[in-house]
Amino acid sequence: MTNPNEDMLDDIFAQARAATPAPSDDLMARVLTDAEDVQPGNLLGAAQRPSLWSRMSDAIGGWPAVSGLAAATVAGVWVGIAPPAQVEDLTASFIGDEISINLFSTDLAFDAGELIDG
Repeated sequence: MTNPNEDMLDDIFAQARAATPAPSDDLMARVLTDAEDVQPGNLLGAAQRPSLWSRMSDAIGGWPAVSGLAAATVAGVWVGIAPPAQVEDLTASFIGDEISINLFSTDLAFDAGELIDG
């Protein structure tokens, strides 16, 4: 007993083995054009060396990573200049003394309406 499905598959596989695939002329033209571009001495297809900034950006992960680093830097500067009260208390508990520095002093005589000359 033979299975008709197996006979049909054998016929299909025999037809596939008999066919000789050939690349299209368009594909061959594109492959040859690409091959000419990468030949040494072909200055028209030579790629330029990427800049230092481009190489550094690619090394850390591209623009998404650069934007994340920039946001973290801005947040760090912001917390460093104007820390929340909890950070000041925590720092004071580690150091032992609470130190407060005002960037915009209100003790100036000019702000009080007095002039320095008198």
